[in-house]
Amino acid sequence: MTGPFVRPDVRAFLDYLNNVPGPKMYELEPPAARAVYAAMKDVADLPVGDLATITDLSIPGPAGAIPARLFDAKPSREPGPVMLFYHGGGFVIGDIDTHASFCAEITRVLDLPVISVDYRLAPENRWPAAPDDCETAARWVAGNPAELDRKVTSLVVCGDSAGGNLAIVTAIALRDAPAAVPVIAQFPIYPATDASKDYPSYTTFATDFLLTRDTMEWFQASYDAEASHIRTSPLIGDLAGMPPAVVITASLDPIGDQGRAYAGALAVAGVPVIFREAQGNIHGFVTLRKAIPSSVGDVAGALAALKTVIAEAEGDRVMAQAAG
Repeated sequence: MTGPFVRPDVRAFLDYLNNVPGPKMYELEPPAARAVYAAMKDVADLPVGDLATITDLSIPGPAGAIPARLFDAKPSREPGPVMLFYHGGGFVIGDIDTHASFCAEITRVLDLPVISVDYRLAPENRWPAAPDDCETAARWVAGNPAELDRKVTSLVVCGDSAGGNLAIVTAIALRDAPAAVPVIAQFPIYPATDASKDYPSYTTFATDFLLTRDTMEWFQASYDAEASHIRTSPLIGDLAGMPPAVVITASLDPIGDQGRAYAGALAVAGVPVIFREAQGNIHGFVTLRKAIPSSVGDVAGALAALKTVIAEAEGDRVMAQAAG
């Protein structure tokens, strides 16, 4: 029996990873795991590059200040949408720096400001600290604070992996209790959407494809979330009335089935959705564009789709406002 399709550059990166000596991620204490993940950034991802604006922000949060960072390809802007970005890392690792290159690419391609949110991490701050911070940050940005120096007309929520989960959970919260401006689009990237049950991909890709079942179980134990709650497993909630979506998954991903199921559930709920899958690629590819060069094309295709969705949704918002 032949195995799944694996791109040549993905195969080369996996062969390298699987031969690196030392403990696995789930065998480390969280601070050490964070340091390893941060160190991989310069090896595996592209540089941030030049931007007109990179500004650190401090958002008032439920347990103190939430650090955030504004990335913008322009020094100033006309009023328009702003993206909230929530980084991945299983709710345990990752930060603004680990995903800075991807945020810079988003602002360059989509031509809108990106605010990356450094929400509290587990196990020091268990669920629901992360979704609390992410929702708080979104409401703060929606309120057009002077610190932003940007006039915000609408929000786009985005995140990868755990951050994809947080983007969806934030969109649900702002659908049910609207903020000062609406969420007009969502972009979950290989998101975790349902911790309440196992899916086939969780077993098929349990080992050897970067994100493993053992690491996932370590993340879940650290996060200690209520698996059947919609702020953990948004897939099992009511998705009607959610903003239009671009959902992207990787075919060699233990949680790939969760992203596919979420895209399908949005369609069933009547939410406009574009679904893309990076065939032969692995979980984490948006921050592995140096190590896996073909990932540049996956990112470009997804952002092209998202750019259209945002333009249409912002146009609809303006027309509805004028009609109202």
